[in-house]
Amino acid sequence: MKKKTQTYLWLAFYFLMVFLPLGLLMIFPRPDGREFLREISVALGFLGMALLGLQTIPTSRLKFFTKLFPMDTLYTFHHRLSIFTFLIILVHPILLFINNPATLQLLNLVTAPWRARAGVIAVVAMLALVATSVWRELMKIKYDIWRWVHDALSFLAIGLALFHMFKVNYYMSLTYQKVIWLVLTGIWLSIILYIRVARPIIMIKNPYKVVRVQEERGQSWSLYLKPDGHEGMSFEAGQFAWITNESPFIFRENPFSFSTSSERDDKVIGFTIKELGDFTETIKNFKPGDTVYVDGPYGTFSMDEHRCKEMVYIAGGIGSAPVMSMLRTLADRNCEKKMIFFYGNPTWESVIYREELEEIEQKLNLKLVHVLERPPEGWEGETGFINAAILKRYLPQNYKDSTYFLCGPLPMIEAVEGALHKLHVPVLHIFSEQYEMA
Repeated sequence: MKKKTQTYLWLAFYFLMVFLPLGLLMIFPRPDGREFLREISVALGFLGMALLGLQTIPTSRLKFFTKLFPMDTLYTFHHRLSIFTFLIILVHPILLFINNPATLQLLNLVTAPWRARAGVIAVVAMLALVATSVWRELMKIKYDIWRWVHDALSFLAIGLALFHMFKVNYYMSLTYQKVIWLVLTGIWLSIILYIRVARPIIMIKNPYKVVRVQEERGQSWSLYLKPDGHEGMSFEAGQFAWITNESPFIFRENPFSFSTSSERDDKVIGFTIKELGDFTETIKNFKPGDTVYVDGPYGTFSMDEHRCKEMVYIAGGIGSAPVMSMLRTLADRNCEKKMIFFYGNPTWESVIYREELEEIEQKLNLKLVHVLERPPEGWEGETGFINAAILKRYLPQNYKDSTYFLCGPLPMIEAVEGALHKLHVPVLHIFSEQYEMA
């Protein structure tokens, strides 16, 4: 109940920051003689500006915030709200042009006053920001390059929009509006300073050293790290962290789920990483003693966060990493609860942790169900993709009371969630971790 209350309070605070400038604009006395469309335009401008600045919060990875909201939910919220914010800001000048066509001359950056130039460039920056984010893969922009571009366009849009507001100086001439916007700007700057300065410093002061790199099946590698000169971190099985072997100030971290048990006494943490991109292909080249920086833990995808009678794990490929962390942790705890693990893979040879899973199956009250897309000759197990029919064959009679943990690529998550809904599994019993946040 405490967590739910905190969630509602933070949502209320967020919406308060969004609508406070607009609400006070409507309540307090304001200058007369303005047309209705012009007033609506200004109101949308205020709302869009508040939303634009507060977009720094969902992706800031503030620990107290990520304990309440799943990271994939925060990123999805950020993506969709960004598009909505852009549309609101775009409507702001359009209404001005409809109300007074003569204002179209403000689009001329050569003759327009600086306040208008700043507004126009801010809108163009937001358009570029949205376009490069939505179509990044289509444009073939590398993630680290896109991130720098994304940050630069964000700072440009916010900075120029604030300049535009203060230079127009109509409602901003009111003292309470100046105070509100200065406070909001202070909050945004504080978050940016934390992201760009404080957090990298914390990571540098708490480095990790590579213990070993272990080759796994399916073009994957397990990277084991130990704290260097500090106590390390505690995490819950199922959570993840951002890691980099470069300076944290370069901002090229990559998120990976912990794959080791959370009950280890030696403080060693581990991640199993599949070769899928520029950074992941370098993991096999890490050597013992190399320095790695870790920012975490994050995520609410944890069995310790929920009351679980019986547990059902469903994963595809490298999505087994957080599930493996949970199973290893449960084995260390000598857990006797019933559990099932549906594990989908392309082939038998690509099944990560294959031998260890068989050992864990003997230690725990675990039923392991392999589902192969291209099974070997003579295979008698499940084939194809994990679907409602396969789930139904192995789930217990009281399967609606079980807790379900799903992890894998977004298409797999959507397909399995659809299968579980078809089986009438309660939505509140399903928890998923997507590998496509950015």
